[in-house]
Amino acid sequence: MDLDIAANIERLEEKIETACARAGRKRRELRLMAVSKFHPLEAVEIAWKAGLRLFGENRVKEAAVKYQDFRESRSGTEIHLIGSLQRNKAKTAAAFFDCIQSVDRDSLIEELGALTQGKENPLMILLELHTAEDTKSGFPDRDSLFRAADRILSFPGLKPAGLMTMAPFSADKTLIRSSFRELAGANDELKRRFPGTGNWFCLSMGMTNDYEIAIEEGSTLIRIGTAIFGERGI
Repeated sequence: MDLDIAANIERLEEKIETACARAGRKRRELRLMAVSKFHPLEAVEIAWKAGLRLFGENRVKEAAVKYQDFRESRSGTEIHLIGSLQRNKAKTAAAFFDCIQSVDRDSLIEELGALTQGKENPLMILLELHTAEDTKSGFPDRDSLFRAADRILSFPGLKPAGLMTMAPFSADKTLIRSSFRELAGANDELKRRFPGTGNWFCLSMGMTNDYEIAIEEGSTLIRIGTAIFGERGI
């Protein structure tokens, strides 16, 4: 498993470099997240030794159990929640994760804002925008997204960090590219509406099947699971 994961990361980095060059971008403009959901800690350890520091999980309890001791003993490890967050797990998520990428409704903002009052280090938040017909999560349009962004800024314990989306599960590259362009456009408008805050720096878009298109369309964080770890365990 050691050699497979290390080799996968090496191949992935080569493809990322090529995609960045094709788009006229620098590799340093892009963060690589290893999506470790359903994969054992042993696999995470290998990825960490290969240089990865950012990991994404879908389940709150699984992540808290898996990473509790691991993160404490390995400086620089950062863990994001990328799956849907239920209200009854918000308290645990707010205390454990460095960032919640899947904030997709006003009630969740209110809950997280209340839970993080007095928090020494604000919780980073990405707002999820719905850009694909075959996914249900995310704010449905730009207007609701901008209202949510304004609400986040009223909570000192929350730090807006950018936007995320999931492209359609399709072989049609035109549809995928359109999804990413919609997120990038929304991000540009956020910067105009909230000038001087410096908060809207992250565009989390692109996974194993579409990350090269995402890089071409301005992604600053790609979420890669299968191309690193192989098929998930369960």
